[in-house]
Amino acid sequence: MNFSDIGSALLVHLQIVFTGILFGCLIGIPVGSLLREHKTISQIIFTIVDIIQTVPTLAMFTFLMLIFGLNNSTVIFSIFLYSLFPIVRNTYTGIKEVDKGVIRAGRGIGMTEMQIYFKLELPLAMPVILSGVRLALITALSIATTGVLIGAGGLGMLVWRGIQTRNIRMMLSGAIPVSLLAIMFDILLSTLEKRIGRRSK
Repeated sequence: MNFSDIGSALLVHLQIVFTGILFGCLIGIPVGSLLREHKTISQIIFTIVDIIQTVPTLAMFTFLMLIFGLNNSTVIFSIFLYSLFPIVRNTYTGIKEVDKGVIRAGRGIGMTEMQIYFKLELPLAMPVILSGVRLALITALSIATTGVLIGAGGLGMLVWRGIQTRNIRMMLSGAIPVSLLAIMFDILLSTLEKRIGRRSK
């Protein structure tokens, strides 16, 4: 096992994780934003994402691989589905918690609803939204690791090969980078949340 193999596995792992999270943000943030004015629909959507969140990873893989096959796409779509829960809920919560006085002030100076959303609501809610993205990202790192069970690449492949061959060094070469990535992204996004939070006050 050399650094080239670890580097290649790391790049595949990050590609899987970030693609799934990107789709989660592209869908989850607009959905969470739209739900702020639709209480009944929001309860239905939250129930759906809650149910998705409770589905075991292997059960999700088993279902999705019937559609996408044994490859990275199954893991990416799984990450997308699991990321909806924290991203949608935190987006909804963040925007609902924006001071109504700020919204009224925006309308008072002639801002349109779109301007209010992009210039007031979204920036002020961003720390809470990022908190949801951070949770989704850390969870995705773990999900991507188990993706090796359905033929996906990434660091999970090193862990699995290490287990099969009883090679502790190979197993750790996959497990340690995943742990370090989780810690690194947690610190980076937590710091970003705090900075944005201070600026929005």
